[in-house]
Amino acid sequence: MRIDRKELEHIAALARLELNEDEILQSAEQLSQILDYMSVINELDLTDCETLSHSIGQENVSRPDELKPGLPVKEVLENAPEALPPYFKVPRVIE
Repeated sequence: MRIDRKELEHIAALARLELNEDEILQSAEQLSQILDYMSVINELDLTDCETLSHSIGQENVSRPDELKPGLPVKEVLENAPEALPPYFKVPRVIE
């Protein structure tokens, strides 16, 4: 499928691209080649092909969750600029 100059200028305007004459000619040729390739792919019989979200199998590699005791409140609040145990004291943001 050939992309003509008018179509390419329209596409460039939608993408907010300013193309000079050389870029227009090069882009038109490249887009035409891409569309030709896509038409070849569209001719393939894909009825028995399963759709994939990834080309290779993926599995979660994170460790399982384990319940562990947290830090003591006193220890956590030691580094706070201000505290009202068992909470951090912060500036009021809602009036």
